[in-house]
Amino acid sequence: MAVPFRRTSKTAKRKRRTHFKLSVPGMVTCPNCGEAKLSHRVCKACGQYKGKEVVSK
Repeated sequence: MAVPFRRTSKTAKRKRRTHFKLSVPGMVTCPNCGEAKLSHRVCKACGQYKGKEVVSK
């Protein structure tokens, strides 16, 4: 197994990890109740999706 010749410095390690981060999910407002929800999913507040009631609350 290959072993690094030199120890990776803190700076090099942190520079490599600059792109290793969480992305923000695509949030949209529900057209029915105005609550923030994930796109292409049922609204948790009112239970509607694409103008139709899917989950009764």
